[in-house]
Amino acid sequence: DDSDFGAMLFDDTGQAIYMFDIETTSGPQCYDDCAVAWPPVFTDAEPVAGDGTDPALLGTTERADGRLQVTYNDHPLYFYAHEGKREVLCHDVFLNGGNWYVVQPEGDPAPPG
Repeated sequence: DDSDFGAMLFDDTGQAIYMFDIETTSGPQCYDDCAVAWPPVFTDAEPVAGDGTDPALLGTTERADGRLQVTYNDHPLYFYAHEGKREVLCHDVFLNGGNWYVVQPEGDPAPPG
């Protein structure tokens, strides 16, 4: 959907979806306090692409606890715990050791704001 940062990914409830720039592979590095602030996007089954997203870019990665985290273009996906629906408060914000960016439908981070 559209945002102040251009087209970006939201979940089906309107929650903004982020990627963490220090994760250069599909292996998640956000755990413990990081994962409290940035809850992973979990799934119990194959994720389903919404309108405007590329189903070929959707995937999953297994976290240390065995749960499946959704990936997009091989980036593990996260929410920000302190945002409401349709809010984007943390694009291009440095927290937990790296920068957080909203994800564009093409699978790349949106440009810094």
